[in-house]
Amino acid sequence: MNSVNIEQLITRLENYLECWKQFSQFMSAARGKKYSPEDENQFLEIKSVLTQELELILSTMECGPIGREEVHSLIAASPSIRVISEMNDGAFRGLENQWHKLFIGWQSILGQLKVKQQQQVSKSGLGSWFKRKAA
Repeated sequence: MNSVNIEQLITRLENYLECWKQFSQFMSAARGKKYSPEDENQFLEIKSVLTQELELILSTMECGPIGREEVHSLIAASPSIRVISEMNDGAFRGLENQWHKLFIGWQSILGQLKVKQQQQVSKSGLGSWFKRKAA
């Protein structure tokens, strides 16, 4: 993977993680039972983005511990903010735990990409240094 591809993938994953944070905010709104019909529409949009971007990311790279099934399971278990707000405490905590596991997994993948990016920068820097030394 070249540096431009890694850079684009890092940007895509950072944006994707922002959507995961918004998903969490909607879960918090559900827990507090403080949401509007507009929030429900935005929640549906976030779920659409999470699902579509997942496919783009999976087509570009191997995501290791995160699979399509885990993400789809979380999305399917959250049809609306209203449904989440009506979950019993155990079910809600399970949803939170599932979200957290996925969020940490995506953060780990982002960190791995940043390591690759740094390695490429180091290699290109060393390569140009050796070329200058040889000249």
